[in-house]
Amino acid sequence: MDTKQLIQLNDNNVMSTYGRFPISIVCGEGAKLYDEEGKEYIDFAAGIGTSSIGHAHPRLVAAVSEQAGKICHSSNLYYTEPAAKLAEILCRRGGMKKVFFANSGAEANEGAIKLARKYSSDKYGEGRGTVVSLMNSFHGRTMTTITATGQPGHHTSFYPFPTGHRYAIANDLESVQNACGSDACAVIMELVQGEGGVLPLTPEFVRDVEAFCKARDLLLILDEVQTGIGRTGRFFAFQAMGVQPDVVTFAKGVAGGLPIGGFLANETCADVLTPGTHGATFGGNPVAAAAALAVMEVLSDEVIRQVNEKGAYIREQVDGMGIPFLAQTRGLGLMIGIPVTNGKCKELAATLNGAGLLTLTAGADALRFLPPLTITRAEMDAGLAIFKKVMEEAAQ
Repeated sequence: MDTKQLIQLNDNNVMSTYGRFPISIVCGEGAKLYDEEGKEYIDFAAGIGTSSIGHAHPRLVAAVSEQAGKICHSSNLYYTEPAAKLAEILCRRGGMKKVFFANSGAEANEGAIKLARKYSSDKYGEGRGTVVSLMNSFHGRTMTTITATGQPGHHTSFYPFPTGHRYAIANDLESVQNACGSDACAVIMELVQGEGGVLPLTPEFVRDVEAFCKARDLLLILDEVQTGIGRTGRFFAFQAMGVQPDVVTFAKGVAGGLPIGGFLANETCADVLTPGTHGATFGGNPVAAAAALAVMEVLSDEVIRQVNEKGAYIREQVDGMGIPFLAQTRGLGLMIGIPVTNGKCKELAATLNGAGLLTLTAGADALRFLPPLTITRAEMDAGLAIFKKVMEEAAQ
């Protein structure tokens, strides 16, 4: 089926909830993808930060194939080895006590909010369930997580929204303190606001919020759906900031492209959720968990340490191009934002995709790079060459 036929078939039968580019991807290898006509694309998007070890990695392929040949699903009424092994690795590498497995980042954040509210209810009774999040944040598209998202543009059309949410200004401790009234139970934050524009929080602010939460017995929830699993040069971004959250959510890169997510909890609240209080039919699915185990093997501490070097190289190259409408890059590790000052961010992203470099946007005025963490220097250089050519042409 050619691309035109595929697009027509899809658009006739699938709801129009995505602003898709007219590209039909059929296969890939490493940080390269190929469409129906065999055209090559350098992947600086990685499925929105999900294909963490690239495409068709032999360890991932073997793990998924082997597990699919055994059993694909048994439900959480029974034990499976892949999920148990994955839980141990995530708790150890994250420095946390226990994990709950879900299927996506939105589910992970929703579950973390439920945990925080139950923690507060068990300890203090009713009336202490408000969750404070930051302006410009993004936490998902369920009704609860879209309400927690601090972007007014997402708060339309779906009324009534759930109650129990307030917002504070990022990197402003006083704003957080003021938002946390006597009814608050938790603060949820992204350490780098990805969808909001790749905007890092300052370590000082994060540490101050941690201290405030501990003093008030509020749970500190860190949304590491996009920053976690090596993306910022540590297994979790919080590990470079000298803080210890109560809850950490994850998804995206953990299984290299298969749907899995969840949240980790420390000793403070690891046993709050008891039988019947939360669940997920597909959570900890054996095939997804087997894929995640393969990803954990590939993403060794050494590979993750190289993420900072790769990110610094890409940022140095982009900042040195001298493109007049590109401001200085920002971000952490291989989570890179490139501010665009000419108001043509979306148009540039489309042109880059058409030229063979898959990229993303972030917020209203930034391009975003989230390449596979295993991307090679040759693949980075190939992508950067395309980027430079398109930017120079746009500057003329």
